[in-house]
Amino acid sequence: MNSRILITGSEGLVGSALRVALEARGIDVVGLDLRGPRGEDGDVRDARRVRAAVAGCHGIVHLAAVSRVVWGEHDPEGCWDTNVGGLHTVVEAAGGQSAWRPWLVFASSREVYGQPGRLPVTEDAPLRPVNVYGRSKVEGERLVEAARGKGVRAAVVRLSNVYGSTRDHADRVVPAFARAAVRGGDLRVEGEAHTFDFTHLNDTIRGIVALIDLLSKGQAPPPPPVHLLTGRPCTLGRLATLAVDLAETETPPILRAPPRAFDVSRFYGNPARARSLLGWIPRVGLRQGLGRLIRDFRQKEIEETAP
Repeated sequence: MNSRILITGSEGLVGSALRVALEARGIDVVGLDLRGPRGEDGDVRDARRVRAAVAGCHGIVHLAAVSRVVWGEHDPEGCWDTNVGGLHTVVEAAGGQSAWRPWLVFASSREVYGQPGRLPVTEDAPLRPVNVYGRSKVEGERLVEAARGKGVRAAVVRLSNVYGSTRDHADRVVPAFARAAVRGGDLRVEGEAHTFDFTHLNDTIRGIVALIDLLSKGQAPPPPPVHLLTGRPCTLGRLATLAVDLAETETPPILRAPPRAFDVSRFYGNPARARSLLGWIPRVGLRQGLGRLIRDFRQKEIEETAP
């Protein structure tokens, strides 16, 4: 594997965990994040800052984004400016290096499919996003494909409902349910029949590292878009019930509410391409992963309330 890699969005859920995994392999990691420490702070829309971060890097993992569907609906211009404009800046920097061209991994999303017509979804299914966030990721994939045509070794990985850390956004469904179950609070389920493919953070990181290894070798053309997901569907209603069961606290109420208009109602994907190209299969089942997260939240509660 190459020795110096830039991670944009390095302070986020996936970025922070990926950094730990790469550094454990002896990789020099450069971070770029609005919330980054001094020297690694910066906006991916700032071309000069991005060029400085890319300089000397053998590869880039682009994770920086307005990463929540609901945020994109509340600020569509900001979502597009960051997710598309920021990626454009990174692609330009990657293609403009004089000594070498770093490879690029772009983190896309299952939101690119919108409401799929057939399940499980393969990577060749039509891209029909139903919200601003999904449309920004489709446009991002188009930018990556154009960069490939200009010689950049770029690949797209499509992620699906990644979970597994107490540092995640509090309003994302898995950490929200886990935290509420530990505290005995209400679990608000917006569309209990909505069905998704929940992927543990550890599995996601293993898959991205495997893709990095493939690109770093430089012996074959970059692969087509690839899923990192389990292929195992779970409804939000079942997820809420599972969280309550695993927490084993006084049963909190599960509040059923109508779904939001901009949400996809059902998705689970086929992970066969990741197995074929990367030798990757998911290892952490939802019961196991959610159980770990609940234990982590419980330990965090103890630490926060200790005198």
